Amino acid sequence: MHTVDEVVTHHTKVVNGINLHWVEAGEGPLVVLLHGFPEFWFSWRNQIPALAEAGYRVVAPDLRGYNESDKPRGYDAYLGRPLAADVSGLIAACGETRATVVGHDWGGAVAWMTAMRHPEMVERLVILNAPHPAVMARELRSPGQLLRSSYMVFFQSPVIPERMLSARGFAGLKWALRSGSQRAGAFTDADLERYVEAFSRPGALTAALAYYRAMGRRMTGTLRQSGAVPPPGGGRSVTAPTLIIWGRNDPILGPRLADPGGDVLPDRRVVFVEDASHFVQADAPGKVNELLLEFLRHTPG
Repeated sequence: MHTVDEVVTHHTKVVNGINLHWVEAGEGPLVVLLHGFPEFWFSWRNQIPALAEAGYRVVAPDLRGYNESDKPRGYDAYLGRPLAADVSGLIAACGETRATVVGHDWGGAVAWMTAMRHPEMVERLVILNAPHPAVMARELRSPGQLLRSSYMVFFQSPVIPERMLSARGFAGLKWALRSGSQRAGAFTDADLERYVEAFSRPGALTAALAYYRAMGRRMTGTLRQSGAVPPPGGGRSVTAPTLIIWGRNDPILGPRLADPGGDVLPDRRVVFVEDASHFVQADAPGKVNELLLEFLRHTPG
């Protein structure tokens, strides 16, 4: 199989009012891959060649704020509405009206929001280690998950998180990636240098952290107004057939967060991948590719 750099072409176009960069490979039904934190399109280096070879048109953007995409200022730019509009705009920019949307971590959160806000554009949904917003809001009330998510509180601080992640040649960034994986070689030294390059771009770290800071301010404002945190996105259900892939040993997002239940996700399949951690697509690329292709080839009903 070819390497990812051998199969992708790079594109930049104005989408939803910003310059959005993405890589593309293959021909066929459209599959959009959304990365999480602290990554960029390269998160999907093990999936893009496999999907393209199997007959799919694969598009993997740098989410707004990341790598070569624009980095708008202001926390409102990183709330659910503009993030979901980026994805719907990207699908339209590719000349399509519907796509399979796949998301990991923050990309998974954006995928959930896209499926809730633009259901007509999401043919199928695949989520990797990213809880439904309503489940995350609920579980953050538990001491165990609150402790696991304490880094999100730290990320609310100005400047200090950026300095911590970038110090000593981005040692903190490298640690975050390797500590969230458990397969030897999931992130090679060469891989990590590409991440350092992406996050060395002016404003990239601050823009990536703006996702957490926007979420923190939204939840704080809601608490002050009502004394409780309602499900983000209004708790709306997702009607698209959905596959949830979850690395069993995720130290950040426990397995209780995986399945949102039939009330909000009636057509779902949840698969736990053993011996995989948060970066499940890097820990178990063969298994993730197998699950993706099986799901994509399955005819609903």
